[in-house]
Amino acid sequence: MVNITEKIKEIEDEMRKTQKYHLGLLKGKLARLRAQLLEPGPGAGGGGGAGFDVSKSGDARIALVGFPSVGKSTFLSKVTRTKSEVASYAFTTLTAIPGVLEYGGAEIQLLDLPGIIEGASEGKGRGRQVISAAKTSDMILMVLDATKKAEQRAQLEAELEAVGIRLNREPPNIYLKAKKAGGMKITFQNPPKNMDEKMVFNILRDYKILNCEVLVRDEYATVDDLIDVIMKDHRKYIKCLYVYNKIDSVSLDFLDKLAREPQTVVMSCELDLGIQDVVDRCWEELKLIRIYTKRKGTDPDFSEALIVRSNSTIEDVCDRIHRTLKDTFKYALVWGASARHIPQRVGLGHVVADEDVVYIVSAWKA
Repeated sequence: MVNITEKIKEIEDEMRKTQKYHLGLLKGKLARLRAQLLEPGPGAGGGGGAGFDVSKSGDARIALVGFPSVGKSTFLSKVTRTKSEVASYAFTTLTAIPGVLEYGGAEIQLLDLPGIIEGASEGKGRGRQVISAAKTSDMILMVLDATKKAEQRAQLEAELEAVGIRLNREPPNIYLKAKKAGGMKITFQNPPKNMDEKMVFNILRDYKILNCEVLVRDEYATVDDLIDVIMKDHRKYIKCLYVYNKIDSVSLDFLDKLAREPQTVVMSCELDLGIQDVVDRCWEELKLIRIYTKRKGTDPDFSEALIVRSNSTIEDVCDRIHRTLKDTFKYALVWGASARHIPQRVGLGHVVADEDVVYIVSAWKA
């Protein structure tokens, strides 16, 4: 690991004084080394250290990420029944602490990760294990100290970016398909602004992708975007909500500006302010919906909801009930916002809405 870290520093130094064509190659090498750094070394075993191998449970997982002692553990204790150790000094949480947030019939797993420190992407401290756990999440809650706004956020974003976590971004609009023969076919849908065919060719060759088809649809795509597509197995695109704690320690003017920033919520765990707002916003960002089922001749069961993603179909609902249900599916009746009339008879492709009631009819197989 030390050798990889030294190589990373050497490449970063070279990048500061190099030309653009060679710069792309250096970025590619840097991405490969960082991916290697996060892979378990020989004899590392199956887990990432005590307390880090937490089974994913519930309808979604949210990772609480932040520097030590910014309020993650306090927040977890207030919104779940879990008591993560709380203290005013750094490195209180030494293992990943799971808790369950119950909201609108859904169970959302909150994972309180040990405080990230600078250099986590280089394997310092337990940064590697923290980041690996964060990658398994459906959403990241970046908890920040409102009195240290700029430096903390920039540092955390840089650390997560370095290990392949892309916050609040979509995958690059670049098509790449490896082939067995035929060389490289590189096409730009529009004249590129940030790279050219030579640059793309050199990077692909450096990755030993010599036979492939590439279509760059985004004229503003960069070398970094191309590397992300090549390294797709080491990239994770995750929604992030920035939560600023300790708002009782800043001025009202500063707080007002902070609260207006995109993807931002403010709170004070000390004074119990804004905590429910954070929970509500998490639900909105996860885009989960509740579906209720009914049986023939009975009222809908509103005591227990099926939780599915927004834009899910009847087929997804069938899968949540039982993986073989769609094999005998005949039709479904739907009551609710997605139905044109009450009830509407629909097929597997019908898109359901929040709090729809669904009755599924199966074809009998002899």
